[in-house]
Amino acid sequence: MRDEVLKKILRAQDQKIPIALITRLADGSQAIVDRKKSIDGDIPFTQLEVEEVLTFIRDDKSRSLSGGEYFVRVFNPKLRMIVVGAVHIAQALAPMAELANFEVTIVDPRGSFASDARFPGVKLMDEWPDEALVKLAPDTRTAVVTLTHDPKLDDPALEEALKTDAFYIASLGSRKTHSKRLERLREAGFNENTLKRINGPAGLDIGAISPSEIAISILAELTAVLHQKDLR
Repeated sequence: MRDEVLKKILRAQDQKIPIALITRLADGSQAIVDRKKSIDGDIPFTQLEVEEVLTFIRDDKSRSLSGGEYFVRVFNPKLRMIVVGAVHIAQALAPMAELANFEVTIVDPRGSFASDARFPGVKLMDEWPDEALVKLAPDTRTAVVTLTHDPKLDDPALEEALKTDAFYIASLGSRKTHSKRLERLREAGFNENTLKRINGPAGLDIGAISPSEIAISILAELTAVLHQKDLR
């Protein structure tokens, strides 16, 4: 690998930008492709090949391309999940997400909720959600889920999340609750296209009732969004 290529990879990792390094096995020529379909290199790719590379990046899988003519090495930032609200659902969701290779952070200014006893081994932040979101800086490999049902906590978190590239944003609550939530966010200046980014009520409609079932529905939905699968 040339020094120039290595520097580009390291720079992308530092900026948390998902990329793929493509090597033509016949002569060692290399190119870098990012999720915006930007190609940095001298290898001419077809549109179909570029789209296939984007699928590799989404699925976080390094593999061969075009019958083995190329090898694609994916460099992705770590998957992260930011959960606002140290509630019962969060207690179920956090370990599930960790099993799915997410780095989980629980945000809740209520110290009695966000405790090591309730969330052993999970990163906890006792700051106000909007302040925490600014510090955590969600990127294209980050999911943000609000679970408190309290507009004083959920709304500021959603406002900050909508300013980021988070791939999944969701908020718990009934359809009526979500409708009121959207109205408040409209009044805060967010347009309809931006508000469509919020998955609400959070999770797939699988008839979930218990905290564990709701956690499963949320993790299933964000997994489908991550891999851009049609949920219809």
